[in-house]
Amino acid sequence: MNDTNGQYSRIEKATTITGNIISETDLRIDGNMDGTVTTKGKIVIGKEAKVKGTINCQNADVEGSFSGEVNVIDRLNLKSTCNVEGDVRVGKLIVEAGALFNATCSMSNDYEGVKTLTKNHEKTA
Repeated sequence: MNDTNGQYSRIEKATTITGNIISETDLRIDGNMDGTVTTKGKIVIGKEAKVKGTINCQNADVEGSFSGEVNVIDRLNLKSTCNVEGDVRVGKLIVEAGALFNATCSMSNDYEGVKTLTKNHEKTA
């Protein structure tokens, strides 16, 4: 987790966002999101969340519903309550019993999405 004192940026349950989010820190989505989310940190999709679009991140935990493209550099953790559909690229995949996973999946940490994410977010002094 990035240095945010254990706090996530958060999209609350009653919130719907259409568009793109770029963040340097961890992000928790409990509402509805349609668009692209890019972060160097971790993304958590809460149990009641509905996310459609593209996710680019270091790590992700999915408890809710996701449809689209997921690019995770390190670890994607699919909880028993999740429903994931689309295209998934991960370094490591953990699927709990009961998770719905209807996606094409490739496991590698060497693809252009990760390289672009890392290069575009390098910090400068």
